[in-house]
Amino acid sequence: MDSPTPTRVHYHKGQRLLELSYATGDSYRLPIELLRVYSPSAEVRGHGGESAVLQVGKRDVGLLDISQAGNYALKLHFDDGHDSGLFSWNYLFDLAKHQDTYWANYLERLADAGASRDPAGIQFKQL
Repeated sequence: MDSPTPTRVHYHKGQRLLELSYATGDSYRLPIELLRVYSPSAEVRGHGGESAVLQVGKRDVGLLDISQAGNYALKLHFDDGHDSGLFSWNYLFDLAKHQDTYWANYLERLADAGASRDPAGIQFKQL
């Protein structure tokens, strides 16, 4: 079964959230960081198997532009220069419905790699 197509797509720049609204009245807000680290591009996902590349330092990533690709996807242009990969309606809906699971997996992979969500070179001191 195909996922629903959003009736509205809105970027909340200050909060770095992409809001998808549907005819059912449902609405989901996806963090841009989540979209960036789960980009469907070969650069991020790899070329199959275990070749996915862990994205680090993406806490502050935003969007420069959003364009529609036909009637089936969005192309997101991230402000870190990444703009490959098409986010199909099915994939966006899956990310929206299961974002807690995706987020937990991302944080676990970062921890396992000893990596950070913060951009390289920035160190935070706890007061």
